[in-house]
Amino acid sequence: MAHIQTQEEWEEEMSIKVLELVRSEIYLDLRQLRIALSVLKPKVDHRLQAFSTDGRWLYLSPTQVLRVFEKNPAYLDRAYLHTVLHCIFEHLWIIGSREVELWNLACDIVVEYTIDQMDKPCTRRMIGWVRQKLYERLEEYQTISPAVVYGILLTMEVEEWNRLSGEFYTDDHVYWPKKTDERSKQEAAVESRKNWNKIARQTKMDQDRRGSESGEGEELFAAQLAAEKSRRSYREFLQKFAVLREEMHSDPDEFDVTYYSYGLRLYKTMPLIEPLESREIKKIREFVIVLDTSYSTNGDLVRGFLKETAHILRQSDSFFSDSKIRILQCDDAVRKDTLVQGERDMERFLEHFELTGGGGTDFRPPFVYINQLLEKGEAKEIGGLLYFTDGLGTYPKKPPTYKTAFLFLNSYEEDKVPAWAMRLLLDQEEFMLGKE
Repeated sequence: MAHIQTQEEWEEEMSIKVLELVRSEIYLDLRQLRIALSVLKPKVDHRLQAFSTDGRWLYLSPTQVLRVFEKNPAYLDRAYLHTVLHCIFEHLWIIGSREVELWNLACDIVVEYTIDQMDKPCTRRMIGWVRQKLYERLEEYQTISPAVVYGILLTMEVEEWNRLSGEFYTDDHVYWPKKTDERSKQEAAVESRKNWNKIARQTKMDQDRRGSESGEGEELFAAQLAAEKSRRSYREFLQKFAVLREEMHSDPDEFDVTYYSYGLRLYKTMPLIEPLESREIKKIREFVIVLDTSYSTNGDLVRGFLKETAHILRQSDSFFSDSKIRILQCDDAVRKDTLVQGERDMERFLEHFELTGGGGTDFRPPFVYINQLLEKGEAKEIGGLLYFTDGLGTYPKKPPTYKTAFLFLNSYEEDKVPAWAMRLLLDQEEFMLGKE
């Protein structure tokens, strides 16, 4: 006998068709999202009153989807896009030690602000007074990110949080990864983030290819994509400054114990093979840290950056016994040069650290200064240079002979950074600068 479809089965079937329509409508206005719109697979959760995701599934209540589709179909387009943008911007995975409810609100505000700025027909809505007032405040900042908005929220009263929560609530974050999740869920979250990182890169490429075809208001969306592309682990980034060098050490991977033992048995005191006395390993040999101490740089952030760098180096065992770090403080000139060798030197430096400078920013003097040190023989093997800065200054035109990276606190003008320079956008809270 043929199966008789139940009301629940019918609702699930219809809700899937509604989602297909929603994706099509968004795609017509935002073609760069062709991949991102098809990633989340629907999964039923009758308890929900809004969409939710863990980066793999789109959790939904069929009854709720059909009810909203009947009364306000345009809202579904916006809600679906809202959830997808959370994934593209990696909001699910970068909470750090922040307070959960405020972080959720900050992420919702950033996504809604982005959608409103894009102003596409499929997601267009009237901007009320509460939104308008907050958006006016956001426009005072060079960059808009959840960390920036989170900082703004911390200055507000509870009543204002509640008002903004009511205004910007769009999807449910109940399935977002948590530190208390079991191991299998945490591993799945890592894989989901890697997948969305690839999708974000592809979306950025599609956005760039569209070029002049992009509609007005998509600049903020492009900026968010660029920020996610630049925002990587500082720990991983630091390893790019590793220098290959031979260190005296027995290498078990290159040593065959069978031949060694056989030789001792056969010739008593003469093994057929000796263990290699050295191996080539990757560790930091010598590099320079330049601290932008111009008037626009916060001293606590500089100190935090140094503490984080020292912490990473201690944990990763990145130093040779004779490794050196030269720390230059510079605004429009080199104001101070401190040579740090070893963990104790770094601890003493941090204990007595004071910011020296306060003028305008010019990135060129440190490079001239280092070249002079190389000519005098006071510096030899420079594995690289890390320039911690707010990004506002004059860059040198000629590339140095060593690797150089600019570590930015805020959004920066990509076209002004020299092609030969690496770059990384730091988030002071996400990277926990200054906290052990």
